[in-house]
Amino acid sequence: MGLVARVVEESGIPTVNVSTGRDITALVRPPRSLFVNHPMGNTFGRVGDTATQTKILRMALDFAVTASGPGILVDLPLQWDEDFVYFAGETTPEAIAKQKNK
Repeated sequence: MGLVARVVEESGIPTVNVSTGRDITALVRPPRSLFVNHPMGNTFGRVGDTATQTKILRMALDFAVTASGPGILVDLPLQWDEDFVYFAGETTPEAIAKQKNK
């Protein structure tokens, strides 16, 4: 989605990606991103948790107009209420080289 966001931004429309994969988001470098430390598939919170869903949506909409510039990745101060394991895998030298070249 980060690549799609860049194309949309070129048309003059601001975008915000809300991500649960911080490492992937950092490599793709979309124009504006919010990282939520939730399990993948639960970006906006649990099913039926409209309070959290609304809070994250409002933060994203606010970020669309307040971000100081493109390429920003912000960690939201929200935590999942149960332990979960996210394995990012090993970062390859090729991925690191690509990130440094951007």
